[in-house]
Amino acid sequence: MAGHSKWATTKHKKAALDAKRAKMFAKHIKAIEVAARAGGPDLEGNPALDLAVSKAKKQSVPNDNIDRAIKRGAGLTGEVINYEEIIYEVRGPEGSALMVECLTDNKNRAAAEVRHTVTRNNGTLADSGSVAFLFNRQGVVRMDAEGKEEDEILMAVLDAGAEEVAKSGGSFEVYSDPSDLQDVAKALDEAEIDYESDEVEFVATMKVELDAKAARQFLRLADALEELDDVQNVSSNVDITDEVAAELENEDD
Repeated sequence: MAGHSKWATTKHKKAALDAKRAKMFAKHIKAIEVAARAGGPDLEGNPALDLAVSKAKKQSVPNDNIDRAIKRGAGLTGEVINYEEIIYEVRGPEGSALMVECLTDNKNRAAAEVRHTVTRNNGTLADSGSVAFLFNRQGVVRMDAEGKEEDEILMAVLDAGAEEVAKSGGSFEVYSDPSDLQDVAKALDEAEIDYESDEVEFVATMKVELDAKAARQFLRLADALEELDDVQNVSSNVDITDEVAAELENEDD
């Protein structure tokens, strides 16, 4: 999930590794198909496709899957790929809010699945704009904090347009304007600093802390939304403290 904080580690421990990988692969495949449809199959002549392929390879998406996605998106297989981007705004427990980004070839299916999932998990679909004002659109690079120093990261990305480097649990997050994201990622590559993801996300302007009961409800809602095939990203304004995260972990043991 995007825009979350310390509870990410707890949440990811709960996720089945294979399912998580499959979902991540599907996300990158869709991005490749969209880029190939918009600009053609030639990586040199289609920067968006080149970037999508690079991100997929960074996440170990198999080359065969990438090649097939390029051909499908470019219409070389006879299939018609036509995805629509849809954003749903959701309210969860205790003032929590979520931005749900979908990329779908069936708008009615996506709407029905999101609505059903939100209702089943005690959330509420919000009117357009009633949640979005709580977020800004930013470039975010995430990386494991182990073996890294904040000053080292800051020195590498400052001239590339990075606005902030923040530590969140066991991770560092580098924030920038969306237009500077690729320059920041390139600067990290040049400095040989490994990172896990670089995406444009909805980032909350203020965080909401939840107690254990509300956090449990929120995680159930967020996890269920992330599992939907049409959902590409879920961002939230939630910050689960170390104490609450530990309480949730103890319940799982």
